[in-house]
Amino acid sequence: MYKIAVIPGDGTGPEVVREGLKVLNAVNEKFGIKAEFTEFLFGGERYMKTGEVLSDEELSRLRKFDAIFLGAIGHPEVKPGILEKGILLKLRFGLDQYINLRPVRLYPNVYTPVKGKEPGDIDFVVVRENTEGLYTGTGGFTQKGTPHEVAVQSSVSTRMGVDRCLRFAFEYARKRNKKKKLTLCGKTNVLTYQFDLWERAFNEMGEKEYPDIERDYAHVDAMTLYMIECPEKYDVIVTDNMFGDIITDLAAVIQGGLGVAAGGNINPDGVSMFEPIGGTAPAFTGKNEINPLAAIGAAGMMLEMLGEREAAEAVENAILRVTPKMKSMRAAEMGMGTDEVGDLVVNELK
Repeated sequence: MYKIAVIPGDGTGPEVVREGLKVLNAVNEKFGIKAEFTEFLFGGERYMKTGEVLSDEELSRLRKFDAIFLGAIGHPEVKPGILEKGILLKLRFGLDQYINLRPVRLYPNVYTPVKGKEPGDIDFVVVRENTEGLYTGTGGFTQKGTPHEVAVQSSVSTRMGVDRCLRFAFEYARKRNKKKKLTLCGKTNVLTYQFDLWERAFNEMGEKEYPDIERDYAHVDAMTLYMIECPEKYDVIVTDNMFGDIITDLAAVIQGGLGVAAGGNINPDGVSMFEPIGGTAPAFTGKNEINPLAAIGAAGMMLEMLGEREAAEAVENAILRVTPKMKSMRAAEMGMGTDEVGDLVVNELK
C-alpha cells in the first residue's frame, strides 16, 4: 500500500490533480497497485484565511508518506515569495529533495517552435541540483534603503551536494540506456570557484566509476543556443540550481509548452514530490480548459520512482497515443476540456 500525499494547491492545480488521480486510479486497477491518497490544503487560500503556510509539524507528517503529488502553488493576492518560500522551498529543503528531474520529450502532433525538429529529436533529461546554489538564501544587505545600499547573494556548492547530484545523473544516464552521455552545463570561464568544483568532481567520478558514460561539457550560454540548434545531441544534462531553473523553462518551450512539462523533486532515499511545472494559471481557473497532461506525466514519474516501472511506461504510452487526438497543447485551444483529456488517457490505459 503506497501512501500518497496530495496537495492540489491553487488556481488550476486542483483541476489537473483531479485528472492525474483519475489516471492513477485507472493504472492502479489495471496493475493491481494499492494506493491511499491523503489531501492537504496547503496554498494561497489557506494562507489568506489563517496566515499559515507550512508548519514544522505538517512537514514532519509528510515525511511518513511514500510520495507527494502536487498541483500548483501561488495566489495573485499573496505577495510573491511568501508561498514559494513558505511551502515549495520548505518542502524541497525540509525533505532534502536534492534532485529536480525534468524529462524533455516532444510528443507526436505537438508543435515545437524549433524548425525542422520531430519527436525523437527532442528527447533528453535535465538533472538539476535542487537544494544548494543561489537558492540557499545566503547573503544580505548593508545600508538598505540608502543610495549606498549593497546587496549580496552567494551561491553555495558543497562537495557532498555536487557529488550526490552527479552520481544521480550518471546513474540515470546508465539506466536510461540511450546515448549513455552526460553533459555538464556550467560556466567554468567566469564562475571559476563554483564550477571548478563541479568540473573536477564530474571528471573524477566519471573516470573512476562510470567509464561507460560519455562525458560532455557546455557553458550555460552556449547550452541555450545548442538546445535550439541541435537538441538531438543531448541525452542527460546535469547542472546547478540556478542554471537548471533557467534551461528547463527553455526546454519546456521546445517540447511544446507547459501543458506537457512534468517534473519531480527527488530524494532517492526519502519522500519525493511530483508536479506539472506550469504554475497556477489563474486566468483559466474553473473553466475546464487547462491541459492536464503535465500533471498526468508527473503521476507517471511518481510511479517510476516508486518502482512501478511497467505502470509508468503504460502512462507514458497512453500520453503518446492521446496527443495526436488533440488540436493543441495550449489551454483553451485543445479542442476538448480538461476532463476529456483525462478520460482519453484512461481509455488508452484500458
